[in-house]
Amino acid sequence: MPIKMNNESKYFDRELSWLSFNRLVLEQIKDQNLPLFERIKFLAIYSSNLDEFYRIRVAHHRSLIDLPKKNRKSLEYSPEKVLAYIKKEVSERQKEYENEFYNQIIPELEECGIILYRDQELEEEHTTFLSEFFFKELLPEIQPVLLSSSGAVLSFLKDNVIYIAIKIWRKNRIDENKANYAVIQVPAKTMGRFISLPKLNGKYLVMFLEDIIRRYLPVIFPGYEIDSSYSIKLSRDAYLMVEDEFSGNLLNKLRKSLKQRKTGFPARFQYDKEMPKDLIEVLKLAFNITDSDFVTAGRYLNFNDFFDFKNPLSPKYELEPLKQLHHPVFDHYDSIMEAVEKHDVLLHFPYHTYDYVLRFFSEAAVDPDVEEIKTTQYRVATNSAVVNALIAAAENGKDVTVFIEVKARFDEAANIYFAEKMEEAGINVIAGIPGLKVHAKAALVIKRSTKKKTGKKGYAFLSTGNFNEKTATQYSDEGFFTANNDIIKDLKKLFLYLETPVERFNFKSILVPRFNMIDVFRKKIDREIQNAEEGKKAYLLFKMNGLSDKEMIDMLYNAGDKNVEIDLIVRGICKLRPEKPFSKNIQITRIVDRFLEHSRIYAFYNDGDWEVYISSSDLLTRNIRRRVESIIPVYDKKLIKEIISILKIQLKDNTKAKFLDKDINNIDKKPETGDNLYRAQIDTYLYLQKKTLMGLY
Repeated sequence: MPIKMNNESKYFDRELSWLSFNRLVLEQIKDQNLPLFERIKFLAIYSSNLDEFYRIRVAHHRSLIDLPKKNRKSLEYSPEKVLAYIKKEVSERQKEYENEFYNQIIPELEECGIILYRDQELEEEHTTFLSEFFFKELLPEIQPVLLSSSGAVLSFLKDNVIYIAIKIWRKNRIDENKANYAVIQVPAKTMGRFISLPKLNGKYLVMFLEDIIRRYLPVIFPGYEIDSSYSIKLSRDAYLMVEDEFSGNLLNKLRKSLKQRKTGFPARFQYDKEMPKDLIEVLKLAFNITDSDFVTAGRYLNFNDFFDFKNPLSPKYELEPLKQLHHPVFDHYDSIMEAVEKHDVLLHFPYHTYDYVLRFFSEAAVDPDVEEIKTTQYRVATNSAVVNALIAAAENGKDVTVFIEVKARFDEAANIYFAEKMEEAGINVIAGIPGLKVHAKAALVIKRSTKKKTGKKGYAFLSTGNFNEKTATQYSDEGFFTANNDIIKDLKKLFLYLETPVERFNFKSILVPRFNMIDVFRKKIDREIQNAEEGKKAYLLFKMNGLSDKEMIDMLYNAGDKNVEIDLIVRGICKLRPEKPFSKNIQITRIVDRFLEHSRIYAFYNDGDWEVYISSSDLLTRNIRRRVESIIPVYDKKLIKEIISILKIQLKDNTKAKFLDKDINNIDKKPETGDNLYRAQIDTYLYLQKKTLMGLY
């Protein structure tokens, strides 16, 4: 059902915009042109997205309801109305989601010879296998908890963990009308969610762990008749409250807050819609849950576990992997830094290999002429090769400074661990700036010049995404190597600011929010307006993950009104409302495909002399008001041409791309009869592959 907006509103609601984006993920599950296991991956992505949405955004709106009336006057919206719409929208999409799983995915798996066992009769060999598995491995992990139907003793549910809620009756009791109730935690984190059974007649058999528990409930509850059982899950508020970031040990305070996250207030209580009312009432009392917490679901929850659902027939029913490309410039030199001294180099991940980035850090760690390494870390990879190289550099006597953002949501524990590990190795670790998040993606290497005995040379790697070798194979990002003196000078200032955030710096080349970014954007947009007024072509081409800042949106509205053509590629949240009298000449494209579109690029036409920036920053209010970001100019004309070519490929996409309309709906880009089909991610790969093969660098 299409969403209908208030006709007068100039801005989309942030949450409705995000839900509109998640609809695109749901469409990937339905796309029969995608291989089966690619659609299963999107099952997991959709579920994971919603979990985070409830734990952060819904929990935030729920907290606003309890504000005193005098404090709520400053709100521009009604949290109750937003929450009501969210519940309605999510419930409608849940029906579609479950229909795809039960009526499409499961039958297709069966056609491929992969059986998800639920209530089917089991063969004797499977019964024997399950019995051995249950008694030897699973039973020691089972801890049933009887519930108080009066609510006299409150029980506790862990965050984002599946439980089975069970209704049981005592055997041989006179009072047969009094049911008993219990819950069992499903130990999926330790046992795995999907248990493979012995193959039968060439077919692969898999059971959900909770279904195995259900089969053995009579063993778990001797002396009871089993009435029924249902899956439940509680998602808790994931916001970390640090009372005072400006004094004391921030790491210790974050550790304390991480423990509190596990016991946060309810944000969503999912339960099987078949559950009887008496059990629902007992759960309310036992866990202190309100009606507003309840969200209906099906028999199975936590579909993000499907990230771990193995394909026994791999690579069948999967997308053919794209062989990562090498870059001719780097392959021409033995040293990454030698190449960067002579050329600016732009890599497009995941199409290009990330090995060059790892080589850059490894080379800096062992090069005897390297004196200093400074870098930021936001979301650190497990067993990070970058962190290992930085530790090696410190052990080799380099002066290494790492700013690690310990407040990166859901990565706090990992980042604290790596911060401590680096400190132990002698690295100067700066673990967060009070009141700010550092989201910049920057690395700077200072090396003694071999040409000038007293001189020093700087080399930088800058990115739109995290320095994380795992996500570099899954996210579409830009990685930029440069030794440009103007950029290096500004990066030195940026790192000085990170070490002494009370100082002000004059950045001349790079843009940094809270310093010069908004003013420079305004001047460049005003220049496009002036060009339009003079009858010249005026054009803005921006790509980002999110757009919510009203000042930036109003700048774009004004430019469009003055005949500046504007193309926006916005993957997620977008509060700008197109197709209205106040948003002339603005078109918004969204792309959801096999890789997460994550790069941020801001391109200003400038009467044909393009000015292009790659950025760690979206145009969300949090990014440009409350974070430290790095927006980096690209000066090389060949690289500018390459970036613009790739952005234009994305605008041509008529396979996976959608237009965003005035009612926040995603509209198909229907090709005209006889038109070629374009798919941006495949076409981008082919474009870069051709450049590589033809040596066009």
